[in-house]
Amino acid sequence: MKKKEQNSSRRSFIKNASLLTMGTSSLLAFPLGKPTTTIYTQDTDINIIGPKEGYSPQIGTLVSMMTWMRMVILAPVRNMSVSDLDYLVDENANSIGAMLMHLASTERFYQIHTFNNKNWGDWPKEDKKRWSIASGLGDKARKQINGNELSYYLDALDEVRQNTLKEFANRDDKWLLKVDENFPWGPTNNYCKWFHVCEHESNHNGQFKFIKSRIPS
Repeated sequence: MKKKEQNSSRRSFIKNASLLTMGTSSLLAFPLGKPTTTIYTQDTDINIIGPKEGYSPQIGTLVSMMTWMRMVILAPVRNMSVSDLDYLVDENANSIGAMLMHLASTERFYQIHTFNNKNWGDWPKEDKKRWSIASGLGDKARKQINGNELSYYLDALDEVRQNTLKEFANRDDKWLLKVDENFPWGPTNNYCKWFHVCEHESNHNGQFKFIKSRIPS
């Protein structure tokens, strides 16, 4: 029952993170000030980076970083309209909506790669069909990923993240530290691969803020 409540809390957090009232520009520049009860409850200790109940110590720490980063990248897009999500700075740009799907696709492909031990690019047919355009972005994404409410993208991100959390709970630190000698970057462990999923979101966070600043008022 307790685990069920924790999973429900995580789902609620991810889907509601874009509704947080904190300003995105001040979030990284200044301390948040006095924490609220909501932030520091047992299940939503968002600002405590470290081991989490239900996971091995290192995996729990990774989960805490990924959860914090997800809050940060969703803050700039809160309350965005369909036209905001589809806005293109120029003819070669990517929209915020397409990039949100890109983040979901990246996480999904790392799931297949690390949890199912598949070579990079060896994706099941259904995943390739659903996620390849978002993964590649560019012209195809501009043409096909548009016209969706914010909830559409939040649901996709939440669906993928719930699978990540479920799989992490079934693994240990030995798995996390396992080194892939044949990865294109050179010897790379699962920790680095999943930390890349986290820092990848931080890269697009900057793009979200830039695009948002260019949307005509």
